Amino acid sequence: MGLVADRPVPRAGILSIDAYVPGKSSVTGVDKVYKLSSNETPLGPSKAAIEAYKRGAETLEHYPDGAATRLREAIASRFGLDPARIVCGAGSDDILNLLTHAYIGPGDEGVYSEYGFLVYKIAITAAGGTPVVARETDLTASVDALLAAVTPRTKVVFLANPNNPTGTYLPFDEVKRLHAGLPPHVLLVLDAAYAEYVRRNDYASGLELVSTSENVVMVRTFSKIYGLAALRLGWVYGPAHVIDAINRIRGPFNVNAPAIEAGIAAIADEGHVAASIAHNETWLPWLTKEIEALGLKVTPSVGNFVLIHFPTEAGRDAKSADSFLSKRGLVLRAVGSYGLPNALRMTVGDEEANRRVVAALKDFLGGVDA
Repeated sequence: MGLVADRPVPRAGILSIDAYVPGKSSVTGVDKVYKLSSNETPLGPSKAAIEAYKRGAETLEHYPDGAATRLREAIASRFGLDPARIVCGAGSDDILNLLTHAYIGPGDEGVYSEYGFLVYKIAITAAGGTPVVARETDLTASVDALLAAVTPRTKVVFLANPNNPTGTYLPFDEVKRLHAGLPPHVLLVLDAAYAEYVRRNDYASGLELVSTSENVVMVRTFSKIYGLAALRLGWVYGPAHVIDAINRIRGPFNVNAPAIEAGIAAIADEGHVAASIAHNETWLPWLTKEIEALGLKVTPSVGNFVLIHFPTEAGRDAKSADSFLSKRGLVLRAVGSYGLPNALRMTVGDEEANRRVVAALKDFLGGVDA
């Protein structure tokens, strides 16, 4: 017999997980902080969503509708879907974990691209599975590499499209090629958290593929363009048998009532979404052009953020730039945990924040003191 532990011990693999660390949100000793580290919308939530949230807060003594029926119906109406094939959750993270725990166990593998969302690895490992990384090409997911990583033990393939933190994407033809190359028992999870921002004719979020397939789901969030990040609200659209599986293991009240009300109002406020898209359409290319004009490389992005690459020499590297910007109250996201130690990710902010970052980077590269 083995030694008996003197306290509860987590099961194998749990303590090997590197906990997810969100982007920092504050700087000590700075009067005004511009938080550009979490890809939050600079326009905030819809006023209608705020009012709906307040109304929802008037009955906090009651449990919410465990099926989030009205929210699912609102989503279905907006996108032309069957509400019975939608599950809502406490953010897309909740949905991703439900999918992973439903389909991956000890001895199984989950595949994701090299710079994919960190939650994929965490969820796979927590479920007892083995995470498998597929190399990217030019910071873009490679269909060939993803397919080559699939083995008889693969149960799920995750694809963030567009991807965070790179901002790159796969055209829909490539997504369909990926799906066509997968065995029918492998679940393809399309994580489309930033879909609303994409302005490319060859892009699709995956709704069509889900509607015509038995092994594809699409995950979405209210945290980004809808500005409801604090409420933790997400959803998944999938085949009936997948929806049945995750409904069996999700928490019975995994979406709170004020979040449901805010989500219904947010998805109906198409004017607010249009304003957010227009803002991003103006400032995403502006930031890319202005930062590149300073001599820094920016990965082409279709999201609401840019990945900025810095030289490797001391004093001009990403760590030094992060420190310099922080002293001016400009908080960007270090992405060393993604294997990108020489880059910083910047959310597209409001006009003041965007201009301040460009000016600060110019000073940083020019040797001006912070």
